[in-house]
Amino acid sequence: MVYLSKSLQQAVEELSKLPGIGRKSAQRIVFYLLKLSTEDVTALADALINVKQKAKYCSICFNITETDPCPICTASHRDRSVICVVEEANDVAALEKSGEYKGLYHVLGGSLSPLDGIGPDDLKIKELLLRLQEDVVTEVILANNPDAEGEATALYLTKLIKPLAIEISRIARGIPVGTDLEYADEITLLKAIEGRTKL
Repeated sequence: MVYLSKSLQQAVEELSKLPGIGRKSAQRIVFYLLKLSTEDVTALADALINVKQKAKYCSICFNITETDPCPICTASHRDRSVICVVEEANDVAALEKSGEYKGLYHVLGGSLSPLDGIGPDDLKIKELLLRLQEDVVTEVILANNPDAEGEATALYLTKLIKPLAIEISRIARGIPVGTDLEYADEITLLKAIEGRTKL
């Protein structure tokens, strides 16, 4: 990218470090930002700096928050007997969008992945077990991603939680609404049949 100025190259370099942003996308974003007013670009930069300075992890559930404990953990209307275990904080945001789940959360901070060097001590598993022993929890909902690492993590958690005599459930998996069966892969179809409900 010799044809770009040094500042443009640096901006492209930094943006291409973001997940899902390749060099071409980063370059497109940089050129888009150049068309914006200085005020708009400054507002974006300020917002990024602000979130980096103010956001932290909740000491109870490890969701991202500006107050500790987070608003979900301190909400009096939440069902404290149910904890939904998710891999990342953005999973909490996705579940909250539905407006249906009224329990608490626990963010693991990833999933078990021995090939990447991520073991049980790298996740918030000890903290989850401590919560289950200290609080009156009757159900744990495992909402891990339906990939090999998520399945391994769910299996590992199930083995640890079962002796505590707490009900364990998994979120349903299967065919997304609006999808034709012919386009679904074998694993998705298998999970859809396994997770069928009686009418």
